[in-house]
Amino acid sequence: MPLPETMFCAQQINIPPELPDLLKQFTKAAIRTQPRDVLQWSAAYFSTLSRGETLPVKDRVEVPAATQRTDTGLTPGLLRVLHKQLSAQVLVDAEELGEKWSSLCIPRAQLQSILELGHFGREVDWMKFLALGCSSLGGSISTALKHACDILTQDPEGGAARIPFQTFVFLYKYLTQVDGDIPEAQIEEALGALQAEAEKQAGMIQPRNFLSALCPPLS
Repeated sequence: MPLPETMFCAQQINIPPELPDLLKQFTKAAIRTQPRDVLQWSAAYFSTLSRGETLPVKDRVEVPAATQRTDTGLTPGLLRVLHKQLSAQVLVDAEELGEKWSSLCIPRAQLQSILELGHFGREVDWMKFLALGCSSLGGSISTALKHACDILTQDPEGGAARIPFQTFVFLYKYLTQVDGDIPEAQIEEALGALQAEAEKQAGMIQPRNFLSALCPPLS
């Protein structure tokens, strides 16, 4: 004999008062982030939310850059999310990086490629990884450094995207080291010219300085 169908009235159903806002914020986050795998990303979203950690959410919907390779899932917006989640650590555990990477639904093959290029082991120097991540987006060293400025700057969106000159020097020298084909004299000439610009800007540098036709070529 079938069990009688349970009947509920509105007074019997208790809806947590925070549920509508939680679902609203989740929906907005999904729209901004546009994850490739909604279920995988959703699991990471609520797991991260329950731990009070930085959410795997982009600041805004992202339009792919013209220089971005079509065979990559990594974007400047996703790299910015990873930076927010991991930059508090100078050295990041490779397993934790892998988990954050997967939660954003980025192909693991690209992560492995960057890790191998940087010769990283169980601990990953975050700033070096960021530099290689920016480089993997495609384009020249100048383009990679512009991405880095956009991610690292404390300026408001649409501002000058300034970063400390010493941070720029670290990123630039690391990328030239990985490249291996840029003459030392060329590197020093570019840095000398940019240091003069940085001294005019309280030790800061911005993309328009090294993208200018007046700046010696970076690569």
